[in-house]
Amino acid sequence: MNKDIYVIVEQVDGVIQKVGIELIGIASKLAADLDQKVVAVVLGDKIKDHAPMLISHGAERVICIEDPMLAVYATEPYTKAINALIEDKKPNIVLFGATSIGRDLAPRVSARVHTGLTADCTKLEIDEESKLLLMTRPAFGGNIMATIVCKEFRPQMATVRPGVMQALPKDSSRTGEIENFIVDFTPEDMNIKIREVVKSAHNAVDITESKVLISGGKGIGSPEYFDVLKELADELGGLVTSSRANVDAGWIGRERQVGQTGKTVRPDLYMACGISGAIQHLAGMEDSEYIIAINKDAHAPIFGVADLGIVGDVKQIMPILIEKVRALKAAKGDM
Repeated sequence: MNKDIYVIVEQVDGVIQKVGIELIGIASKLAADLDQKVVAVVLGDKIKDHAPMLISHGAERVICIEDPMLAVYATEPYTKAINALIEDKKPNIVLFGATSIGRDLAPRVSARVHTGLTADCTKLEIDEESKLLLMTRPAFGGNIMATIVCKEFRPQMATVRPGVMQALPKDSSRTGEIENFIVDFTPEDMNIKIREVVKSAHNAVDITESKVLISGGKGIGSPEYFDVLKELADELGGLVTSSRANVDAGWIGRERQVGQTGKTVRPDLYMACGISGAIQHLAGMEDSEYIIAINKDAHAPIFGVADLGIVGDVKQIMPILIEKVRALKAAKGDM
């Protein structure tokens, strides 16, 4: 019988990637519905020291697959290792991050173990009657949401978009098992030769880490108006983001896009400026702690999720907001 939920936790240069911690969080909720356990799986060379941290974030068991061949990610050795693990342990569910590594690795593993794979999921839950995993993902360019089940084959497998799921708070008092899993590698398993690993130096922003996001939609009218949004973002210690329309128009980089085809965010404050609130955008920001919406259309869908709605022209309202924030900061500075 297939049981337990396995999370493939990525590490790069010995650093655990955030998406793995997020997946342990959702796996804990799914496991509670199934009365099963959460098992974190980490692959690499000399990575066993990470096991206690994974347990503190909710894993009940950590399986370490260590070998010098796994020090740097390569498709075939990683695929062989996870395939061997699945054949031996027979998990019920296996989750991967929808990262460059996960998108390369997961489909190869699913083909090798002869099961289905739902890619780029934004929601996971257990069906109360069938106890099957319901895997929801955007389809047709994000215009609809499709929920997929894998009835016949095991394990049920999915890749999950980073930033969508919420990690459990770290609790160092948690305890769990740590197991070493041995894979019999041969030189032929490394079917490529890694001559050099070149690390690119870039200053890409990570909007998922910011506590304050000032987001612009088509209603801002021009790419130059992002400079005004940035004034407010700078005053509040936040970042500027955007809806898909402005990214597609080339007004702002794709790394700042919020929504189903962009990134999912949960800041303390999300300000939607001139954003109508299409379902594709709402899916990426509706779990923000506090949402302020500014739109000329009083019936815009964005007001349905906003904690505070302002009906009006963003170009008239934004300068007033910036002035008020600066005055408040100055007043506090004088106290």
